Amino acid sequence: MLKRLALYLALALTSTMAHAQAKLETIASMSIIGDFVRQIGGERVQVTTLVGAGGDTHTFQPAPQDARRMAQAKLVFINGLGLEGWLPRLVQSSGSKAKVITVSTGVQAIREAADGHSHGHDLDPHAWQDVANAKLYARNIREALSAADPDGASFYAARTEAYLAELDQLARDIKEGLAQIPADRRRVITSHDAFGYFAKAYGLNFVAPQGVSTEAEASSRDVARIIRQIRAEKIPAVFLENISDPRLMTQIARETNAKIGPRVFSDSLSDSSGAAPTYLDMMRHNLRAFTDALR
Repeated sequence: MLKRLALYLALALTSTMAHAQAKLETIASMSIIGDFVRQIGGERVQVTTLVGAGGDTHTFQPAPQDARRMAQAKLVFINGLGLEGWLPRLVQSSGSKAKVITVSTGVQAIREAADGHSHGHDLDPHAWQDVANAKLYARNIREALSAADPDGASFYAARTEAYLAELDQLARDIKEGLAQIPADRRRVITSHDAFGYFAKAYGLNFVAPQGVSTEAEASSRDVARIIRQIRAEKIPAVFLENISDPRLMTQIARETNAKIGPRVFSDSLSDSSGAAPTYLDMMRHNLRAFTDALR
């Protein structure tokens, strides 16, 4: 009798420990969102990222192993705003029952193609480039994790508050850093139009030969227009993005004598050994790149 009781208690303890160590299985559509989920979820969450470091979410093509990963997840975190056009097909092919969380819910979206050209999206999906929106992403992630894992609600809340404080400091640093750039030098040329929210929030003027999606090829008219603008306005620097082919921007710089600034991160983080392994690192790296080249 005592032996059976001891065995029962041992099995119960093992089961309890295994349950305590089990992590909530989640999918993030791309590396930036994956980082947000890790910051809020901590050790209670297992995060699998579909479009990894250096990948382009606009042009991503899911592989069979992505469908298998999707089938195993309980939550799937996506940006939304038209970024993951491939997602419905992946969900259908995987047979996944996971709940899909759109982390940009509540964002005041910018409509794309203010120049009258269509580039494949109705809305600009790059909302994370405004830190105020990153805070909204974090809160949406906390709510989803807490609903799926009520026992961890206080844990997620504490991590969210700590992360929001870091984001508040980041926003202050961006504004202070950009204040050092003279008004007549606050113009930036980037590979594709990924910085509209950054421009609106922080007062830089961005121009790009491509639209908000890298799926669209820059037209010769767009390139010629930008070359004329750089020459006329004496725009000091052009910036290559980590996900874009550098040849177009190199051509523009060569024809205008504009300086090629440091590579910036728009739609993807770097790997752990790079300059931008987290969202906070990415935003600070871009800030340094812009201020160093434009001051």
